[in-house]
Amino acid sequence: MQSIKHLVRWFENNADSAHYLFLLQDMRALFPKLSNLAFKTLLSRAVRLGYLTRVCRGLYMFKPAASPSGLLLFHAAAHLRANEFNYISLETVLSDAAVISQIPMNWVSIMSSGRSNIISCGEFGTIEFVHTTQKPAQIMAHLFYDANCRLWRASVPQALRDMKVTHRNMDLIDWDMANEFI
Repeated sequence: MQSIKHLVRWFENNADSAHYLFLLQDMRALFPKLSNLAFKTLLSRAVRLGYLTRVCRGLYMFKPAASPSGLLLFHAAAHLRANEFNYISLETVLSDAAVISQIPMNWVSIMSSGRSNIISCGEFGTIEFVHTTQKPAQIMAHLFYDANCRLWRASVPQALRDMKVTHRNMDLIDWDMANEFI
C-alpha cells in the first residue's frame, strides 16, 4: 500500500491540466525496484481505486488533474507518437472546416511518419494514424501548430491532398465549401 501512496503523491505534486497523461514507461521509472509483476499489480490497484484511467495500451490518465476539454484523443496521439512527425488531417480537418457534412464522433485522423495503425481508446474514442512519406520541410507551409491539441494541423487544401493520396472516400466533400479554401 506504500507504493500506491507514493504514486498518488507523485501525481498530486506533478500532474496538472496540461500534464495528465502518462506513458507506462514514464511511470515505471518511479518504481525501479519493483518487479514487473508488482508494478503491474500497482497500476491495476491505482485503476481500481480510481486514481488512474487506462486510456489505451501503455497510456494512463490521472483523473483528478484531467480537464474536460474534449481534446483527450489529440493529447493521447501526441503522447503515443511523440518521436514521429504527426499532423491532424483527413476527415478531422475537413469536418472542423465544415467541408464534409458528417462529423466523425470520437475519432481523430492523424497523418504520421510512423506506421499506420488504429488505436482504440475505449470510451474516449479512436485514434487513426495514417502513414505518410511527406517530410515536414515539404509541407510546412500547409501546416500550423494547434497548441490546444498539441499537434500540427493541416490546412484544408493539405487535408484534401491527403484524402486523395490515401485513397479516402471523397463523396462526402462539399466542393463548394472546399473551393473557398483552395
